Amino acid sequence: MTPVPAPDRRMKAAVWHGARDVRVAEVDVPRAGPGEVLVEVAYCGICGSDLHEYADGPHAIPLTEPHPASGSTAPLVLGHEFCGTVAALGPLVPGLAVGDRVAIEPNYRCGTCPRCRAGEYNICRHFGFAGLMGNGGMAEYAAVPAYMAHRLPEAVSLEQAALFEPASVALHALRRAGTTPETAAVVGLGPVGLLCVLLAAARGVRRIIAVDVSPARLRLAAGLGATELVDGRDADAGERIRALTGGEGVDAAFEVVGSEAALRTCLAATRRGGRVVLVGLAQEVSLDAFALVNNEQSIIASVGYRDTYPELTRLVAEQGLDLTPVVTSTIALDDLVPHGFESLLDGPGDQVKILVTPTRTERTDRMNRIDRMDRMDRRR
Repeated sequence: MTPVPAPDRRMKAAVWHGARDVRVAEVDVPRAGPGEVLVEVAYCGICGSDLHEYADGPHAIPLTEPHPASGSTAPLVLGHEFCGTVAALGPLVPGLAVGDRVAIEPNYRCGTCPRCRAGEYNICRHFGFAGLMGNGGMAEYAAVPAYMAHRLPEAVSLEQAALFEPASVALHALRRAGTTPETAAVVGLGPVGLLCVLLAAARGVRRIIAVDVSPARLRLAAGLGATELVDGRDADAGERIRALTGGEGVDAAFEVVGSEAALRTCLAATRRGGRVVLVGLAQEVSLDAFALVNNEQSIIASVGYRDTYPELTRLVAEQGLDLTPVVTSTIALDDLVPHGFESLLDGPGDQVKILVTPTRTERTDRMNRIDRMDRMDRRR
C-alpha cells in the first residue's frame, strides 16, 4: 500500500460533468470524516448504470438538489463497483484497521426509516449509491461510510472482490425467487445475467437455461453452469424453453434485460405457479393479466441487494467460487473513456465486464487482456 496522502495532495479521478463529458482529472484526495474510511482503490468495475450516465445522463446523478445521504451534487466521481485497502480511518470507526483489504457495498442507507429498521436497507427511503449519488471509486482514493466496507479474508483476492457488487445484484435476485428452484431460465447475459447463471449453479439449481442474442455470451454461460442455451433472437424463445422442460416450464425465470420482449419470454417460459423475477430496468410494459391470473404466476421485482457480501465471501473463500470469468478487460483509469465507455457503447461487442484500476501499467493491461481472451477461448 502506498503511503496515506497528505490532506493537500491531489489524485486522479473520473468526474462526471454531463452526458459524454467524463473527465479524468486531478482532484483533492478526500478526507475520512467521522464514521468514514478512506480506501485506496484497487479495482472499480464499469456498470451499466455508469454507462447510461455517460451516454445520456443524468438518470440518478443529482444535479441541483443534494442527495439526502451523501449531500452531493454533480460534478461527482463515478464508480460503485469497487474494492481496495483501508488507507485511513475517520473518528468513530470501530472494527477496521489501516491496511485491511475491503470490498465496498456502496449503497447509502439512513438506518432510521421503517424499511431500514426492518433490515430492508436496500429499499431505504434515502437509498442511493456512492458513485452515482455521491463520490465513488473511479479514483485513486475514495472516502465512504464505514458501514460500506467489508473486510476480506486472505483467500479472497481484490480482483474477486471487485465483482462482489454485481454478484450481489444476482444473488439478491436469486433470493427473491424464494426457495431454490429446480429449474430456472436467465434471459439476458450481461454481467449480472452471467453471474445469475454462475450463482444459480453454485446454489444447486439443477437446470439453468440461458438466453441471449450473443453466441459468445451463450458460450460463456455454458462454462459458468448453464445446462441449455437458447438463442434470444428466436421470437419463440419462451416456447423453446418450455419445450426443453417437457412442456412444463421453468420454476423461475430471471429478466435481466429490461425490455417488454424479455418479460414476455420469461412469462412464456415459466410454469404455472412459477415466478418471474424482474432485475432489468424496463420502462412501461404491457402484459396479459388474464393469463397471469389463470397461470397463477408471480412477477417479483428485485432491486439492489442486502446482506449479500457475507455469503459471497464464504462462497469465494470456502467453496472456491470464481467470479472473474465475466471480466474481459482491465484498463487504466486514464483509459476509462476511450477503452471503457466508448468500447462498451460502440465497440465490437466482445466486452462483458471491464475493470478499471488507477495503478495498472500499460504493459500489464495488455497482458491482462491477452490472458483474459485466452481463458475465454479455452472455455469455448
